Amino acid sequence: MLRDKLKNQLHLHLIVFIWGFTAILAALISIDALSLVWYRVLIGVITIFIYFKIKKISLHENLGDLIKFSIGGVIIAVHWSTFFHAIKISTISTTLITMSSSAFFVVLLKPFFGDKKIVLHEFILAILAVIGFVIIFKVENVYTKGIVTALISAFLIAVFSLYNSKLVKNYKASKIAFYELFFAFLFMSFVLVYKGVINFEFFILSNLDWVFIIILATVCTAYPFVVATNLLNKMSPFTIVLTNNLEPVYGIILAIIIFGDREKMSWQFYLGALIIFSSVLINAFLKNKKFKLRLKS
Repeated sequence: MLRDKLKNQLHLHLIVFIWGFTAILAALISIDALSLVWYRVLIGVITIFIYFKIKKISLHENLGDLIKFSIGGVIIAVHWSTFFHAIKISTISTTLITMSSSAFFVVLLKPFFGDKKIVLHEFILAILAVIGFVIIFKVENVYTKGIVTALISAFLIAVFSLYNSKLVKNYKASKIAFYELFFAFLFMSFVLVYKGVINFEFFILSNLDWVFIIILATVCTAYPFVVATNLLNKMSPFTIVLTNNLEPVYGIILAIIIFGDREKMSWQFYLGALIIFSSVLINAFLKNKKFKLRLKS
């Protein structure tokens, strides 16, 4: 059992690293956030569909189940849209650090998803993460719009994680991922048609954009989406979301390597980041200690 727990933790960190690379791709791709999400979910759902056909997995679901999946699809579509937009109007580092506030939102929202028990250490760690975030906000106010947009995105990913933690108890992770991406595609298609941006030019992208989008939609979307959803059945939403706070570590390191001075921040920024990352390490220590005590008993 300890081996399975370690395997799940390592798998989660691999997913978080991939998500950190997602921010890099978003900055490299030249199209706007809404169009980027549309391409991402379209190629992502096609990838999972091909996987279903190869594995001969049935896609049949009743109307009630489809409605549940559609809610998750809309939430993730808006989350990705705000996330990519925040990167476009600020920086990768600012956006990723702000996303760390999602752990605080999870703690606040848990009672609304049937979990009335508030875990004291989770609440304290979430507050710790928010303190780090406040320090960053004070020194990086030049990116206020980007921070506010990223805050909305953080709130949405917290809602999404809690919502999917309920769905995964009754449905396979791969099926949840497929239908949520499918409904995300339908929702984004409606939004783009309404905005009148889908035309012939919409599909004309540079070769480099196509390469980055395909990587984003397959390696950074279809695969981690299925795995992360499945992990919700093995780990708590708080642990997953708090571990996601390591995403800025990977993302910022990659951003500095690729973009150089554009992504370098003040020392106060990194102080706030250090406080946030500390909450991840403390949570991992407490979870591991609690697990060892269970084994002894």
